[in-house]
Amino acid sequence: MNYRHIYHAGNFADCMKHALLLALIKALKRKPAGFVVLDTHAGCGRYDLTSEEAEKTGEWRAGIGRLLDDPAAPAIADYLNAVRPNVQDRHRYPGSPAFARSELRPQDQLIACELHPEDVRPLRRLFHADPQAAVHHRDGYEALRALLPPKDFKRGLVLIDPPFEKPDDFARCAEAIALIRNRFRAGIVAVWYPIKHRTPVRAFYTALQDAGIRDMLACEFLLRPPVDPSRLNGCGLLVVNAPFGFEDDARNILEALATGLRSPDAEDIQIIIERLAEE
Repeated sequence: MNYRHIYHAGNFADCMKHALLLALIKALKRKPAGFVVLDTHAGCGRYDLTSEEAEKTGEWRAGIGRLLDDPAAPAIADYLNAVRPNVQDRHRYPGSPAFARSELRPQDQLIACELHPEDVRPLRRLFHADPQAAVHHRDGYEALRALLPPKDFKRGLVLIDPPFEKPDDFARCAEAIALIRNRFRAGIVAVWYPIKHRTPVRAFYTALQDAGIRDMLACEFLLRPPVDPSRLNGCGLLVVNAPFGFEDDARNILEALATGLRSPDAEDIQIIIERLAEE
């Protein structure tokens, strides 16, 4: 499996992650005070769905391609409205930093970190001369120590979305969450993770609970039972310090995605919304 995101842009996991990401940012916008969005693994920022890499897997066709064929359900209308002109007019799919930037008000800020040299160049071009977006060519985990707490903001969201190509990525995510909670207590933390089989995910949850992390909400979207570790059977977004009302929003979003993405290859879609630890 090639873990560069261009091969997987717009797939079911992106639909799930970005629809929930928009809901989190919209919750932050309920208050007038500015906030920061820190994206630790920002990627290219946007992706050409006609590229050789995207066409090689064609994963977007069973993801955003399938959703665009149906009328927008209210729960994912904001997400589809943000995606539709990009995909239909330019055959491009926005990445997480592009979604975040599109939602910022004048008082808000985006910080996007990317380590891969081939991905950071288009990311810099995307936000060239944008005073509200800062791009850092650095390791996202390391950046947390340098950039938190944010200098000018008391509120914000940290999105951690690593490629999970290394065996210690779950452990590094757990360490990163503990660091963020120590340095940026008021911040929301959202961590995307793959679900191939249950063992690594359970170990991830246990590590967080053992570290004393509380107020965790796991949102999971499974195309099929997670019994084959060679396949991406589903994915999850773990949200720490979720805003008021997000749990209901997440359930509605995932239910709408399940309806839109159901296919012969994904007949057993399962949605799990679970509180792992309360304050």
